[in-house]
Amino acid sequence: MKSNLAIIIFALFTFQFSCTGTKDKDENTASLPILGNWHVNEFEIEGKTVKDTVYHKIADFSFTNQEGKEVNNSTVSGKIYVADFFFTTCPTICPIMKTQMLRVYDKFKDEPNFMILSHTLDPEHDTPELLKDYASKIGVEDDITWNFLSGDQEKIFEIGQTSYLTTAMSDKNEPGGILHSGAFVLVDQDGRIRGVYDGTKEEHVNKLMKDIPKLLK
Repeated sequence: MKSNLAIIIFALFTFQFSCTGTKDKDENTASLPILGNWHVNEFEIEGKTVKDTVYHKIADFSFTNQEGKEVNNSTVSGKIYVADFFFTTCPTICPIMKTQMLRVYDKFKDEPNFMILSHTLDPEHDTPELLKDYASKIGVEDDITWNFLSGDQEKIFEIGQTSYLTTAMSDKNEPGGILHSGAFVLVDQDGRIRGVYDGTKEEHVNKLMKDIPKLLK
């Protein structure tokens, strides 16, 4: 079952990368797509049929950041943010991801309506105290912009797969015992996914940094 789910998520993840990797006709003004499933509700108002499109949104969450503070949907309400999933002892792609995310952080850390949420997939080891030390070592001295989140592992896996539409699960056959993607997920002010980028590739992260200002406008 896990294997099939991983294949499905990987296929979606790859498709989204191919979509976000294409060049817009005008990169400065083109709108970004809204990703994920959606449906249309129909209802009547004063005898007229009204249609309302309901888009996929990030589900309710509550985790603890590196300062021991609760971070939830209200924390990011009205802001755009980039989410990713990692763990500090990851022996494969995580160091590359954090190097690339530091580029994003350095460019937008003074933007008050922007945040980064990095979720650890190994919360038993990656306590808030350890995440604070980890953040400090890579040059993040506070939680104003970049939050390193810990919490219940199953809830982190769940929100990664069902809300952020990325791969996040236990797998004893993987290095570190965890299977995850290198996705950087761009979320808008209304909790909708507007882009998915490969956080291990500089050109994808360049595209992300061009797309962020489109939402900040």
